[in-house]
Amino acid sequence: MIVILIGIAGSGKTTVGQCLAAHLGWRFVEGDDFHSPANVAKMSQGVPLEERDRWPWLRALRAQIVALQQQGKSAIITCSALKQRYRDVLRPDGDEAIQFVYLKGEAAMLRSRLQQRQDHFMQAEMLDSQLAILEEPEDAIAVDIGNNQTPKQIVAAIIARLDLPTRPNSES
Repeated sequence: MIVILIGIAGSGKTTVGQCLAAHLGWRFVEGDDFHSPANVAKMSQGVPLEERDRWPWLRALRAQIVALQQQGKSAIITCSALKQRYRDVLRPDGDEAIQFVYLKGEAAMLRSRLQQRQDHFMQAEMLDSQLAILEEPEDAIAVDIGNNQTPKQIVAAIIARLDLPTRPNSES
């Protein structure tokens, strides 16, 4: 199975994804690592990506998903996937072996988290551009990340909602 954690910047995709992968004993794939240097440079300067910037990134992630499936590997992958057509690239034909989990949070909380970040290309001032293009998914399990939930609590909610097995003695 492939679980793709989606959501706005600052929703905790990487932190939750790493914890979830460790808890399950699955591979973790950071979607941001598939951005081109030009995309990273753009976002580092506070410039939102355009549609033409996103397609090579999404196709590279899709290739990674196909490779993992061909190898019979389970993985947790992070990707903002803010629009339905982006999610359609990552999960064509409604492939049930790929599940989306939407980490949903309020704009004020996300902005606060982004302002506290150090050394990340996604700048807090780009939050509004992400909120503007967000198409909340109907094909995902939504997990509320508010109310001061810890990554461990969010991981537990995801595991319960997807009915996933965990490794013995695993910690998140």
